Amino acid sequence: MAKRPPQKRSGGSRRGRPPAGVSVKRSADGRSWLLVHPPGVRERADDMDEVREMIAAGETDVATDELRWLLTECSEMIEAHFLLGKLAAEAAGDVPLARGHFGFGYQLGQRALKRAGNPHPLPALHPANRAFFDAGRGLAWCLRELDMRDLAVEVVEQLLAADPADPLGLAAWLDELRLGDAQLVTIDALLGRGP
Repeated sequence: MAKRPPQKRSGGSRRGRPPAGVSVKRSADGRSWLLVHPPGVRERADDMDEVREMIAAGETDVATDELRWLLTECSEMIEAHFLLGKLAAEAAGDVPLARGHFGFGYQLGQRALKRAGNPHPLPALHPANRAFFDAGRGLAWCLRELDMRDLAVEVVEQLLAADPADPLGLAAWLDELRLGDAQLVTIDALLGRGP
């Protein structure tokens, strides 16, 4: 007798289980929203601490390998995608590769926000949200470097819509992206190495 494929259960079967990917929840005070990272991200927090130490010690090749391994274990680690983008831009000078990593991390957050109806504000400086904003900033920088300014403007506008308070000073990026002359945003500023 041929096996029948398992029947899908109706909508209530996932109740009580945490979402598998990045999601969004209201903050404890009810005034803002936070990204909720899947359990695999939280379980690998110590590994991410080690990666940050490797990067600080200049062990970029080892850190890159560790980040890639971590992503095979949990692909929704926004910070791992951000750090791979940072290493690609900073250590290798590979802007297209950096764009891919930054873009993937940014898209994880954007998809979660879209599924939740784009709630705001999503505080950029909150630890749960920061890697998403950093990945978005990295993506915008890469798009500008690749002469894709319209897409870069779109990314920055979406980040500003998520946190209109703009603690990262992204509104100034819009002026630069639209004018195209002055360079207000440098790789050093993006990666925290200068003024």
